[in-house]
Amino acid sequence: MAKRVLVAMSGGVDSAVATLVLKEQGYDVTGVTLKLLPTAAADKAIADAKQAADTLGIPHIALDFCDLFEKNVVSPFTETYVAGRTPNPCILCNRTIKFGALYDYARAHGFDFLATGHYARIHVDADGVPHLLRGKDPKKDQSYVLYSVPRDTLKHVLFPLSDLEKPAVRALAEEHGFVSAGSKESQDICFIPDGDYARYLQTERGVKSVPGDFVDTNGKVIGRHENVIRFTIGQRKGLGMGFGRPMFVLGKNPRTGDVTLGDEADLFSSTLHAVNVNWLCDPTALPSTGITAKARYSQKEAAVTVAPAADQMSITFDAPQRALTPGQAVVLYHGDEVLGGGTIQEIH
Repeated sequence: MAKRVLVAMSGGVDSAVATLVLKEQGYDVTGVTLKLLPTAAADKAIADAKQAADTLGIPHIALDFCDLFEKNVVSPFTETYVAGRTPNPCILCNRTIKFGALYDYARAHGFDFLATGHYARIHVDADGVPHLLRGKDPKKDQSYVLYSVPRDTLKHVLFPLSDLEKPAVRALAEEHGFVSAGSKESQDICFIPDGDYARYLQTERGVKSVPGDFVDTNGKVIGRHENVIRFTIGQRKGLGMGFGRPMFVLGKNPRTGDVTLGDEADLFSSTLHAVNVNWLCDPTALPSTGITAKARYSQKEAAVTVAPAADQMSITFDAPQRALTPGQAVVLYHGDEVLGGGTIQEIH
């Protein structure tokens, strides 16, 4: 009997082709689309996913996860950002929604696997232990945002696009007439499609403006701004005033409104402490050499030394890194394998 797979179909091209691949591999496939936001765009995504499912001749269901998404993703994002940190809501969504609530739904309803259209790989070794690896397409690799998926969960997860590159995925979508074949890539957070976090927090979440001072690294006031939430570490443009030379955001205090500015050289640091670590390996037996890390999705990996603990770790980069930011994720690699990751709490 064919293994049953519940595949998350977002309405986009990647998940539609992932579903196609699974069907061609002989799985008993059912598509599911999560409604995460009460918007017309969310309804269209459900319709596009159903079109792909109908084209493939498989069942399709839609689940309303709006309340769960608000509780587990949108509210924590708001609270963290207002607290002066820079969260990654996609990681929260993967941990609590896609590989949390949806995974639980799949297992409770008799599915052997949950599948998604992520560009990553899972290798199960001879002992039956799963290992998370980066995807074949380096430009699309999404292993960074998957570090928080529990290792036991990975045993029942499939990534059908693991060995495909994006051009091949689009070609398959066009060949099979999926409406999503020509859809544009989205780089923005799904609930902030215009990318303007400050506008969203003020107009949609009722966050009040916190004006304050620009201060230099000695604490001297060098200017004034209207809203502290409009600034992120590493930012140079959009400061609202000139200083006679390029100035960069080094830090901010959401309580007082102070934003610290300095030279680009001041952005570089070497050591961080991370919490809420999810280990995908035995942290007491980390490789003695060759561990790398990256602290942003788009950042290049760099060599590190790791001091692990149960759910925390301290990391020292061999070379100083630019704009390490509390709230962001830091993910460890050894070659192609993801060893684990956590949330940056402090920079030293």
